[in-house]
Amino acid sequence: MAPIIEKIAQALHLPHKDSKKGESAPPATSHAPAPAAAGSAPAADAPKTQVFDSSKVTVIFVLGGPGAGKGTQCDKLVREFDFCHLSAGDLLRAEQNREKSEYGELIRTYIKEGQIVPMEITIKLLENAMRAALAEGRAGEGWAEGKGRFLIDGFPRKMDQALKFDEEVCQSSLVLFFTTTEEVMLKRLLKRGETSGREDDNEESIKKRFRTYKETTMPVIEHYNKQGKVASIDASPSIDEVYEKASAVIKELFAGTLNRNVTV
Repeated sequence: MAPIIEKIAQALHLPHKDSKKGESAPPATSHAPAPAAAGSAPAADAPKTQVFDSSKVTVIFVLGGPGAGKGTQCDKLVREFDFCHLSAGDLLRAEQNREKSEYGELIRTYIKEGQIVPMEITIKLLENAMRAALAEGRAGEGWAEGKGRFLIDGFPRKMDQALKFDEEVCQSSLVLFFTTTEEVMLKRLLKRGETSGREDDNEESIKKRFRTYKETTMPVIEHYNKQGKVASIDASPSIDEVYEKASAVIKELFAGTLNRNVTV
């Protein structure tokens, strides 16, 4: 993860402040259309081009409440299936701590309050992380001939994030949705907070994150349920029991035999 974050820090292009107006200008994107020729249709009518080809690049969103065990399961899936694991939260924390980051204080405030960072920042971080991983020339079947496999952990957390990423960056293939109770998640997060050093691993911030999760992320799950893209996994049992189910889902996905909207 660290080498990728370093590359992002060097090449990150995020919304910038307009010094004349004091406002944020729209972020530059690598897929912006060329100026329209005279007599042509307006640019807004042109179809959007995704940054990555979903027939080659597999994107799996990993969602679940804070403390559901997403990161732990992603680490195990990486070892078995050669995924590149991108944690939206880790990328944001790395950017907030990057020296001279224009967005560090903004990100820090959003995270502390349990709120969701503006999507332009998060999506650009993810896009650049994917570019960096694909440029590394990884070995393995999943990375041959321009292919790539990504687990994106903790994203999308809002409907606008989901729609923008699917439309402009890459069409997602699946959502792994880890479910458990708030009691279990709170216990796990407080235990993690004893050693994590994270500003948001305290009871007040955790409860704010639970509220945000219910209000903003559950509609995302419902959206992908309608598309037949959700595999729900009970994350309450042991790590190994949960992983056995998650691994089986991924094997079925790559084999083309996965029944959509499954609960395991």
